[in-house]
Amino acid sequence: MTEPAQSPRPEPTRGDPVVDAAADGDGKGIYWLLRNVIVGPPVKRIFRPNVIGAEHVPEQGAAIIASNHLSYADWIFMPLALRRRVTFVAKSDYFTGAGIKGRFQRGFFKGTGQVPIDRSGGSASEGAMRAGMKVLERGDLFGIYPEGTRSHDGRLYKGRTGVARLALEAKVPVIPCGVIGTDVVAPPGKVVASFASPTVKFGEPLDFSRYEGMESDRLILRAVTDEIMYKIMELSGQEYLDMYATKAKSLEGRAVTGAPKKVRKTDT
Repeated sequence: MTEPAQSPRPEPTRGDPVVDAAADGDGKGIYWLLRNVIVGPPVKRIFRPNVIGAEHVPEQGAAIIASNHLSYADWIFMPLALRRRVTFVAKSDYFTGAGIKGRFQRGFFKGTGQVPIDRSGGSASEGAMRAGMKVLERGDLFGIYPEGTRSHDGRLYKGRTGVARLALEAKVPVIPCGVIGTDVVAPPGKVVASFASPTVKFGEPLDFSRYEGMESDRLILRAVTDEIMYKIMELSGQEYLDMYATKAKSLEGRAVTGAPKKVRKTDT
């Protein structure tokens, strides 16, 4: 396999101080404790997850890991498959939940230095980009779910182009990841519903250096995103639907309630 071209590290970004502080790498000690003592060993003993292709993730250097998203448990099983820490942008709901599940999520995400983003605001995508750049600038792994939300029916949906923009601006490879069976372990509304063994697959790094300097071209961003989603589909074995997951959920909700369908301009 040809090694991705090495490019100069991008200039440091500045933005929201809350996002910047959260993305600065805090919590590595707590992460090690959770992964190797508190959470990792019992999870591995109970669920016995299968890991395929972990050798495709570099032992050092910045990279984006782009994965499908079936369950909140993806945040646990995918990082546990690797020796290196993976930092994600997580919706702020994960930091404010109640009950046993809420306390566990809040402790896990805060303790591992994950970055909370309020997705209800218009600046959510820019906040995620800034956080991702901060993580990649320090040479770490940044995890992203290109679909933007969990799949509600197990299918793989159209990816948002933020992953492509981040890869081109940061000049880093993208490692596709397919997670299988986490929706069986922890379906929506359940902490744990099954002790089935999920599978985490990593593909070969994708090098997009041929598109350097073209991060503002919408067609290029769509082409790069679609290539990433195709590789994820190959790894996960999911049925692919060329529609955003949020739109699919909305249409399904209207079908259930009988609400009239709204006509909107299709997003690119």
